[in-house]
Amino acid sequence: MTDRIELSACTSILVGKKASLDGATYISRNEDRLVAIHPKRFLVQPAVTGRKEVYTSPYNGLTVPLPEKGYRYTSTPNGDESDGPNEEDGFNEKNVGESATESVYANERVLAYDPFIKSGLAEDSMTTLVLPFIDSARDGVRYLGELVKKYGSAEGNGVQFNDADEVWYMEIVTGHQWVAVRIPDDCYAVAANQIAIEEIDFNDPDNYMWADGIQEFVANNQLNPDADRWNFRHIFGTDTEKDHHYNTPRVWFAQRYLNPEIEQDPESPELPFIRKASRKISVEDIQYILKSHYNETKYDPLGHGSEHDKKTYRAISLSRTANSHILQMRDSKTNGAAGVQWISFGVPSFCPHVPFFTNANDTDDSYRNLPKTMSLDSAYWLYEALAMVVEAHYAEFIQADLDYQKELAQWARTKIREVDQQAGNFAGAKLTDYLTTQNHKIATHYNQATQKLLTELVMQGAELSKLTFKMDPNL
Repeated sequence: MTDRIELSACTSILVGKKASLDGATYISRNEDRLVAIHPKRFLVQPAVTGRKEVYTSPYNGLTVPLPEKGYRYTSTPNGDESDGPNEEDGFNEKNVGESATESVYANERVLAYDPFIKSGLAEDSMTTLVLPFIDSARDGVRYLGELVKKYGSAEGNGVQFNDADEVWYMEIVTGHQWVAVRIPDDCYAVAANQIAIEEIDFNDPDNYMWADGIQEFVANNQLNPDADRWNFRHIFGTDTEKDHHYNTPRVWFAQRYLNPEIEQDPESPELPFIRKASRKISVEDIQYILKSHYNETKYDPLGHGSEHDKKTYRAISLSRTANSHILQMRDSKTNGAAGVQWISFGVPSFCPHVPFFTNANDTDDSYRNLPKTMSLDSAYWLYEALAMVVEAHYAEFIQADLDYQKELAQWARTKIREVDQQAGNFAGAKLTDYLTTQNHKIATHYNQATQKLLTELVMQGAELSKLTFKMDPNL
């Protein structure tokens, strides 16, 4: 994602329905910011009809008339919306998911001919202006593409969409140029702040989409460095020293985990965007990657490598991850509880992903209400506190924390199965009410488990103080 002061970053993972263990489609991302404390909420935005309203971005003044009708949708906006809502991720009531955005950076050649539009579409507005108005993942790309065509883009962004059948990744890289690719059903993809999409087949509009005139733009400005192919990454992307240490190693680690049989250089600029995993991918696999920090390698900043190695590469999970989310869409044709939005506040390495059914009309008080100062009644502050305590005594507390996360992950699978079995007894508004009630119960269970662990760790930590003295009896 993009920060307004200097480069920030996110990591995205997308999984097709035949690549996943349960047949669901997945899009996911760590929303990273520049500061460790960046409070977030989790909300359900209501459906609207008959609206006559103009949206104006608090960040850059972008002005867009809103459609009269909009679907209900979930989102995770900033606690402080003075710089824009930054709603980031969610599902709408048509079971279409969006995660926006993954910051991407174009090279100076292409930006010279199509610079960004200062008052154009930026991350702060991306979910607000798209998710309530789309009927499929493919429609999300089309709709967002039309907005970019009309208003221009203020920055480089990668945007994910999914529904029960398809997963799409779209990269907007200059003021008006973009492409999108459908992730094959039997594949996964990882993006980490570099332009990721590679070759585009302009004869296959079922699996690729692009800005009008992009081929002419490249040809007329002599921008293609390859003699015999049209590689979007080569034309529009960067390959810098910063990329080799800040971006590509994250892709390398994720692919190393899902394809351990493949040897790759963590600094290679040619790591593929799309791969077939060596096994079916579970939601726990996605969580592991989003929580990762080069675990079991010499590059782990919490590991035992040299100080140089531990600081060589930027990890996926960070102290400044404001929100880690996984959007899981199961068989929405037969299951009214198909959409599950997994949300992790705090540092992902130490905090669980909490599952919420998105066919809901409200969220729990602990996620909706956000005090400006710390309160353990708030989910955001609760998980931030847990992360700080665990990392402060990492060697002593990490196993208890991992056991707590594992226990909750097991509980989540059991709970989701139970809800699925009961959901068939309801329909329409009654089903939505039932799932909303279950979401409150899920939040309560996780909050109580977290408060219990936090209390135990604080009590144990008191015994670890260096301000401890025992008199030598021989004195």
